[in-house]
Amino acid sequence: MSLKHAILVMLDKEPSSGYDLMKQFNSGLGYFWNAKHQQIYQQLKKLSEDALITCEEEPQHGKPDKKVYRITEKGQQVLKQWLHEPSVPAKINDALLVKIWGGHHLTPKALLKDITEHKNRHTETLSSLRQLERAFHDLSDAEKMHYQLPFLTLRRGILGEEAWLKWAQEAENTLKK
Repeated sequence: MSLKHAILVMLDKEPSSGYDLMKQFNSGLGYFWNAKHQQIYQQLKKLSEDALITCEEEPQHGKPDKKVYRITEKGQQVLKQWLHEPSVPAKINDALLVKIWGGHHLTPKALLKDITEHKNRHTETLSSLRQLERAFHDLSDAEKMHYQLPFLTLRRGILGEEAWLKWAQEAENTLKK
């Protein structure tokens, strides 16, 4: 998957500004696909050059005009083609796991400190995901149907964070022995 496809998916749902896309990456989508501000704007430029999206400027009072991007028919065709391709399982790069692998050069206390810092971040993420889950359950049945596929990604995120925290507890117990 590429950032290109993530942006096309978001613009297929609703036209958005670069700022709006950044907010989506920092909230829902950001739990499983990361992008920096600069990367998003570079990709928007390329998508526009490739005629996969259009851009319209909307005037704003007291601010620069807002650029709102919309997916084109060609962009929808590219998106649909990509959606039909098989997905490749993601590979991870996890510095903490590499540290633990080579942890014989560290004290258990140092490793525990690192694990605790990660555990705090994963706990915060899990809390945020559970808030989103509660918000989903408060929706009407019709709204739930509309968001059922994003809800599946939310559930994957919750289960992933719960599994990570369970592993962290196991790692802490091992290191404390």
